[in-house]
Amino acid sequence: MSHSTVPRSGAEADTPAKTPVASAGTPGARERRDPGKPDLRLRFRRDRALILMTLPAVVLLLVFNYLPVLGNVVAFQDYDPYISDNGIVSILHSPFVGLDNFQRIFEDPGFRNAVQNTLVLFFLQLVLFFPVPVLLALLINSVVRPRVRAVAQAVLYLPHFFSWVLVIAVFQQMFGGAGMLSQLLRQHGYDGLDIMTDPHTFPFLVTAQSVWKDAGWGIIVFLAALASVPQDLYEAAAMDGAGRRRRMWHVTLPALRPVIALLLALRVGDALTVGFEQILLQRDAVGPDAGEILDTFVWWNGVRNQDFGYAAAAGLVKGVVSIGLVLAANKVAHLMGEQGVYKK
Repeated sequence: MSHSTVPRSGAEADTPAKTPVASAGTPGARERRDPGKPDLRLRFRRDRALILMTLPAVVLLLVFNYLPVLGNVVAFQDYDPYISDNGIVSILHSPFVGLDNFQRIFEDPGFRNAVQNTLVLFFLQLVLFFPVPVLLALLINSVVRPRVRAVAQAVLYLPHFFSWVLVIAVFQQMFGGAGMLSQLLRQHGYDGLDIMTDPHTFPFLVTAQSVWKDAGWGIIVFLAALASVPQDLYEAAAMDGAGRRRRMWHVTLPALRPVIALLLALRVGDALTVGFEQILLQRDAVGPDAGEILDTFVWWNGVRNQDFGYAAAAGLVKGVVSIGLVLAANKVAHLMGEQGVYKK
């Protein structure tokens, strides 16, 4: 028996046939969710060379940066490293004291003095040191002759390779009690100056040493950012009648703003670390009242006084505060419309 076919209407004929929708667990749905995304096994096979190249760096990072974090448990102990030759055994057998070390820290006037000196040095370096690489980069970038620009950059970058011992020795020969400045003043009938042992000028001395040593390092970052600015922007601004200052204000500085925001966030996060070796070499010359910072406080109590739990508690407080400063600085960068250390 033959079945007669019923003709469809025009609307039904023009409507395309619907295909069944695959469920979320079917391969078809997975392909529609991630179009063009290779499988994890294929991605590993494709990038295995890069993974093998970065694997040693990841191992070093885990061993020297993340595994030592577990040692912060001694901040809650009366840690005695002489219980055993094995450090892990010493941690396991040291008595647990809870928050006693932290209570001692906040009651210690030496800790409060170290925090105060650290913050003073940080604000001075933020105001006097941080803008210097930006200004020097703008100055070098304005030099027309490439050879002069390269020589200036090399001369400014050279002190970065000097050790802090050499830097402090140079400043001692210049501003010490028997230095060039003191001898010049005595030759003209004035009293000599010993800036290297003056507690009142010590924060400015440390800032000047940091500027002379590390300003050239920051120049490289800002010059790289300036090199990425299209010349068409400068030409368009010049055609609109903008002079050199207006081009710098409306073209150059906006191009540097993302880099400035990133480095400022990192600098704020590093606020409580203002130079351990630099301060330690000069601490005895000015005394602990002016030369004690958090890093030297931790070293003095942990290494010299053998009070490891107390020093670990001070270092843990410093780390927690530094994390908070990084998050706050990154939030400010986001409010400025910049990416900061990480995206939102």
